[in-house]
Amino acid sequence: MSTTTSVWDALVGQRRAVELLQLAVAGSRDEITNASKAIWHAWLFTGPPGSGRSIAARAFAAALLCEDGGCGVCQICRTVLSGAHPDVTICRTEQLSIKVDDIRELARKSAMAPVTGRWQVIIVEDADRMTDRAADALLKSLEEPPPRTIWILCAPNADDVFVTIRSRTREVRLVTPSNDDTVGLLMRQYGVPADVAQLSARVSQGHIGRAKALAADQALRDTRQRIVDLPGTWSTLLSCLTTAADVTATAQAEAEAQTAELDQQERRDLEAALGFGTKGARPRSAASAIASLEEQQKARAKRLQRDAIDNVLTELATWYRDLLCIQIGCSDGELINLTVAERVRRMAGATTPAQSVACLEAILDARRAIDANVAPLLALEALFIQLMSRGATTAR
Repeated sequence: MSTTTSVWDALVGQRRAVELLQLAVAGSRDEITNASKAIWHAWLFTGPPGSGRSIAARAFAAALLCEDGGCGVCQICRTVLSGAHPDVTICRTEQLSIKVDDIRELARKSAMAPVTGRWQVIIVEDADRMTDRAADALLKSLEEPPPRTIWILCAPNADDVFVTIRSRTREVRLVTPSNDDTVGLLMRQYGVPADVAQLSARVSQGHIGRAKALAADQALRDTRQRIVDLPGTWSTLLSCLTTAADVTATAQAEAEAQTAELDQQERRDLEAALGFGTKGARPRSAASAIASLEEQQKARAKRLQRDAIDNVLTELATWYRDLLCIQIGCSDGELINLTVAERVRRMAGATTPAQSVACLEAILDARRAIDANVAPLLALEALFIQLMSRGATTAR
């Protein structure tokens, strides 16, 4: 159970970023001059996956609105952190991109005065997913920001955001938390046993959300173990194709499980809004509205499936990273996957560092292919065939 006493407590290993944001909060209480608007009214939070970009954005929003600068216990802090405060709008997408209509709605809202406090804060998670037209719509709001609205954009890297947007923001860079920081968080705030916290921190590689999920779910840890057991098992073309099919089907099943209930509820809500069930009413616009909803639901499921496959690729990459580490003389303490260390050592003796690097490059190529809309099954089939051909198959 969490024992957070400050909005900043959930940010792990981000001392420099927190200090900068606290100074900004203190400065926000003074009169804001025209010269400072470009700094105070548009922020870009960057950092590797799991570093806490969205957590930092909510913490900053809470601290701006809180009378005590982010105490973490008052109603303002609690409602901001939960996403329920009327002056804090959070834009996140379950689709593959953030569309122009989404940003236009945010821009319209940004022109309004705060409801309860001094500031209105608009957080755009995954700002790197904005389409060109969406970025153009946002640019207009950033060029002439309303006096009491603060924009916070989140992205993995500043280069992932359109340069015209980036140039009008102040960047806050988050870093990958250390294993010790992650272990401390899991044990201190969530009561995780030391051994589970150590395992979850090590294999999550600084991804706080992933570490929390692994620490809380034995089934998830078992699933991860099955993934890191895969290398060395491919000995025939059929085994590569079978593994690719299994991974793709599992990812699709996970996506469907996450969305099935939500899809049904959205369909019921839409039909109620259209007047279905009222003496057999079926408005002319019903077919179009339902088709639009189904298209959005398919896009959401597609993204969730991609995310699941991306997790598989990430875990596989840790195996080949460990392989390369052993080949260049690293100690066991530097390995991620200690449970398969002996198998990794056997493969390290049967392959070369160049082969390990080639395997890591193949995993990266597969991720790029899927991002470019190559069918996941085809991308994974090609990947596993390459991993079989570039590595030993006798590691087991």
